Amino acid sequence: MGRSGVRGERSRPSGRDGSTARAGDLGWDESLYEGPGSGGDTPPGPDGRRPAQGHRHKGPRAKRRGFRILRWAVGTLAVLVLATAGAGYLWYRHLNSNIKTDKLNIGEHKAPAPTPNAAGQTPLNILLIGSDSRNSKENLKLGGSKESVGAAPLADVQMLLHLSADRTNMSVVSMPRDTLAQLPKCTDPKTGKVYEATTTRQMVNTSLGRGGPGCTVATWEEITGIHIDHFMMVDFSGVVSMADAVGGVPVCVDANVYSRNSLGEGSGLKLRKGTTSVKGEQALAWLRTRHGFEDGSDIARAKAQHMYMSSMVRELRKNATFTHPNKLRTLAEKATDALHVDDDLHTVKKLYDLSNELKKPEPDRITMTTMPFVYVGARVAPKANDADALWRLIREDVSLDGKDKDKKKAKDEVSDDPAAPDDKIAVQVSNGTRTATTAAVPGRASQVAQALVAEGFTKSVPDQTQSLAEEKTVLRYPSSDLEGDAQAVAKSLGIPLSSVKKSTDVSGVTLIVGADWKTGNAYPKSGADEDAGKALDKEQTQNGADDSKCMKVEPGYTWS
Repeated sequence: MGRSGVRGERSRPSGRDGSTARAGDLGWDESLYEGPGSGGDTPPGPDGRRPAQGHRHKGPRAKRRGFRILRWAVGTLAVLVLATAGAGYLWYRHLNSNIKTDKLNIGEHKAPAPTPNAAGQTPLNILLIGSDSRNSKENLKLGGSKESVGAAPLADVQMLLHLSADRTNMSVVSMPRDTLAQLPKCTDPKTGKVYEATTTRQMVNTSLGRGGPGCTVATWEEITGIHIDHFMMVDFSGVVSMADAVGGVPVCVDANVYSRNSLGEGSGLKLRKGTTSVKGEQALAWLRTRHGFEDGSDIARAKAQHMYMSSMVRELRKNATFTHPNKLRTLAEKATDALHVDDDLHTVKKLYDLSNELKKPEPDRITMTTMPFVYVGARVAPKANDADALWRLIREDVSLDGKDKDKKKAKDEVSDDPAAPDDKIAVQVSNGTRTATTAAVPGRASQVAQALVAEGFTKSVPDQTQSLAEEKTVLRYPSSDLEGDAQAVAKSLGIPLSSVKKSTDVSGVTLIVGADWKTGNAYPKSGADEDAGKALDKEQTQNGADDSKCMKVEPGYTWS
């Protein structure tokens, strides 16, 4: 092939008919690099005149100019991409710097982490804390008096958000701020100050002033035995800024309401009867209102907070906030600036990943309720049996809407390994009734070992050397040839076969009596078999998809 007659110019590819293909034929429009039609860069022809517009001579200078402009455009685009990426990175770093963090649990004991389900999934438990701190001009302006400045903050809003292991449902349980309980020993991670465990019952909202949110987490784990994975805390100004960024949230009252009495008590909330979209300071007033709702108690306030949260979830699902870049940017800015979280949620990515998990349940699978309680004077305390039943449902990852009971339970798989005669099966029984908040039940291993002997398992012996912490009773065996033996032991005591597990941590059939079996010789029915509805106060329970509810206005707080 001969060389091109133009220096530096290579042969053009040929078209289908053998003719030289033009740039335009290949999809390249050279006119993009030409001037506005003056022909100023086109060399004159033999007659000294430049070609007319539209018939310009595409000589080497025009060609080189096209390549120069192309290189400039590509270079500029690269700079813009890098600049944008740089700005995005800087903004990401800025958002990360907004986030305030603290240690998750600063108590002495930790509740055991839940056992993964058959698919290897575990639930998520997040403690939501609303602080009444007035140690800033913004917070003081939004509530309280100057006398409150410098005082220890109070955890006036406490909600446990439980996301099921399979991510199909969510439970939100409030604990009233004036719940009385003994508070655990906590050590302030910043100052090293030690707050000893209280010997008398105190209001749980004071836990926040005992070293920070990590002590509120420790208090919840002490009361409930529920392992908490994260906490999120927000103060007055944070609520206002977040409410503004999210946009209006519809709430409803059954009469005109004004939360203010002759003594000046109340949030100042003023709404007309019916549904109103609240945001900013009005949203904060709704969340703080006690005087004016129902009986004027903290219980009524929790119900109003549940109503707001349910409505906000529905709004976020249908709102365009997350498809509008500027609104999304504003929300990200406000959220990271408002939130105070545990150390493991220290980046925007961590928060984003968590938010993706939290949005998986549909609103109709979200149940919000308040801890069952009894009045103790003007305060409240957990209602012994009912509160315990609720905490057990959460620990065992049972949905509070009762829909889990509709699922068909997988049948326990019976082993093909034949069991030895009962009196030939050696069983070691260990005491695993110790929890993060309670000591082991004395003599429990001996009691259950004696029950096994009575059932014919005469080689059953208690292990007196150690006290373990096992939330649920479990039977472990080291090899497949002992599976049948382990299942025989389980059947004799009424332990489900799903609790019989192979493990190299044991050398023989080993029964660990868990915290779920503290008394009696027969294994109790699992809390999962309970009707979830029995543990709930229907008056204090709301479904996340129900938009028909209105708060009842307390007599004396209406206006016309």
